[in-house]
Amino acid sequence: MPILRAPLVVSGKANTMLVTDAQVHIWEVDRPDRPWPQPLRNQPQLPNGYSAPEMIAQMDAAGVDRAVIVPPTWIGENNSTAIEASLAYPGRFATMGRFDPMRPDFADALSTWRKQPYMLGIRMTFRVPPYDQWLVSDQIDHFWRGCEEFGIPVMCLVPGEAEKLEPIAQRFPGLTLIVDHMACDLAAKGDAAFANNAALLELAKYPRVSVKTSSAPCFSTEPFPYSDIYPHLKAIIETFGPRRCMWGADFTRLTSTYPECLEHFKTGLDFLSEEDKEWITGKSAAEVLGWPAS
Repeated sequence: MPILRAPLVVSGKANTMLVTDAQVHIWEVDRPDRPWPQPLRNQPQLPNGYSAPEMIAQMDAAGVDRAVIVPPTWIGENNSTAIEASLAYPGRFATMGRFDPMRPDFADALSTWRKQPYMLGIRMTFRVPPYDQWLVSDQIDHFWRGCEEFGIPVMCLVPGEAEKLEPIAQRFPGLTLIVDHMACDLAAKGDAAFANNAALLELAKYPRVSVKTSSAPCFSTEPFPYSDIYPHLKAIIETFGPRRCMWGADFTRLTSTYPECLEHFKTGLDFLSEEDKEWITGKSAAEVLGWPAS
């Protein structure tokens, strides 16, 4: 289990599940003591970084109690900024850290991974070479096996390629996998963004696979309540069930306001019951990622 210090207690929410954003990015600019890998793996979403105080202000304004920090691709495998933010704001942040499965001490690192403060698991990105090849071979099976053994959840970014996770789910049935951004094509909108939906829905037969319904407004061509993506969200949530779906905003690339992104799941999806909404906006993250509310 992760070291979770000073649980968050929100006034007036003693009997209500906390609203949890399953993905936010917090990062500092490239600097000598924390250099970014070169060449850049991806372009930063904002030019001057995004700080924990800035994110907390947005969370408070939107009614979001806590958030999972996903260190962005461009900073490399250094999780220090995320851990520092979690310690600075006890109970408001936890981390799905970045990890290099080719590091020589991978076994020792995995065995103690969740002993780091507020470390919930690992986030892997499979968009560009050589990382895109890791899902079509057994090259990092040692990593998947270790995460399964030590109970480390893994978030996976596989835009438009959900089918590449099926062999992993088959080979490692005890491994907890979370599919980021519904495996949508990040460069597309409307129906085109969800062209891979059939492959995503196939993953629902594996009970330890969950979905982040994150960044939903980014995939819509319409204003709130984003009616063009309604049928796709309905299919995903009804197939996986609300206990395996978790809301997230990915705030620094969000095309809507933060309150609208949350309100979309509170009032914009009429097929959700109140219990469903509690699971998707908080309870699922608490259960799947092992981040209890208290």
